[in-house]
Amino acid sequence: MHEYTSTTRVWGLSCPGFPEEVSRARRWTRDILRGSPLAEDVELIVSELSANAILHTASGCESGSFHLAVAVSAQVVAVSVTDDGGGRTAPKVNRVEHQDQDGEHGRGLGMVSALAHRVVIRESQAGHTVTAELFTGEHPSEFPC
Repeated sequence: MHEYTSTTRVWGLSCPGFPEEVSRARRWTRDILRGSPLAEDVELIVSELSANAILHTASGCESGSFHLAVAVSAQVVAVSVTDDGGGRTAPKVNRVEHQDQDGEHGRGLGMVSALAHRVVIRESQAGHTVTAELFTGEHPSEFPC
C-alpha cells in the first residue's frame, strides 16, 4: 500500500443549526454509504444525533452549527456528530434505561445504542461529540495488532 493512502475513508460535513439540515445530513450519509448493508441504520443514527444537536445544544441557536463525520473501513462504520455545546445536560447513553417509554421524547440515544455496537460521548469546551460505531463483521478488538 502506498504510504499516503489508507484503508479508512473519512468524510466531513458542517451544517447550520436549522431543522431542515437534519434531512440534508441524512441524504449526505445515504449517498456515502450507498450499497452498504449498514446504510439505513447509520442514516437513522445521523438523523437522531443531528436532531439532538439542534434541539438540545447551542447548535440550534441563531448562529449555531453541527458537524458530522463518517468514517468507513472494512471493519467498522463510525459516525460522529459534534455540537456547539451549551446544553443543560451532556448527552448520556446510560440514561436510556430510565426513560419513560410512553413519552414523546428522550428515547433517541437509546435507539442509537440499540443500533450501534458502541457509542462514545466526548465533552470538550467546544461542545459534545457523540460517536456511534457499527461493526461490519468481526469485532475490531478481536483482530491481532
